[in-house]
Amino acid sequence: MILPIVAYGHPVLRKLGEDIGPDYPELEKLLKDMWETLYNSNGVGLAAPQINRPIRLFIVDTLQIVEGFDDEDKKKYPKEKPIKKVFINAHKIEDRGEPWPYNEGCLSIPKVREDIQRPSHVHIRYMDENFKEHEDVFDGITARVIQHEYDHIEGKLFIDYLPQLKKRLIKKKLDDISAGKVKTDYRMLFSK
Repeated sequence: MILPIVAYGHPVLRKLGEDIGPDYPELEKLLKDMWETLYNSNGVGLAAPQINRPIRLFIVDTLQIVEGFDDEDKKKYPKEKPIKKVFINAHKIEDRGEPWPYNEGCLSIPKVREDIQRPSHVHIRYMDENFKEHEDVFDGITARVIQHEYDHIEGKLFIDYLPQLKKRLIKKKLDDISAGKVKTDYRMLFSK
């Protein structure tokens, strides 16, 4: 089932996500619905707070990004391999590497894209859909997508990294989103 994406301004997007256990109600169905919702909205990552669940769960599928690389991107990110993963109870060990800018957007903040600086690597501990524990280091575009989705389970948004002036410049767009004055190709859930 395709779920509505929570829009900017909804309080769930600012909550710290809670860890879950294997007995979380209907987890398998929730994951199936999240994948369907992600693909319906043409996203590359989706966190549980974005579907109105304040838990530490997000999914990532970077195939769309990597397949869309032009020749310049292929030179910049020659080792980039797409991933499709479930991250449950993720906890970041560290970000490292030289921060670099990349134009980010968010399904919860439609029609707003900004260059955001993020470290080039993320070291993260998480569980997969079978609650098997993993500890991995990701880099490049994959690290960026993971950092973006990880921020969601920490109650942060990509716009939090913007300088104050830039935030003031997009304030009207953000106000319109939270008021439901935005059109998207996917269903949204607004707080008002």
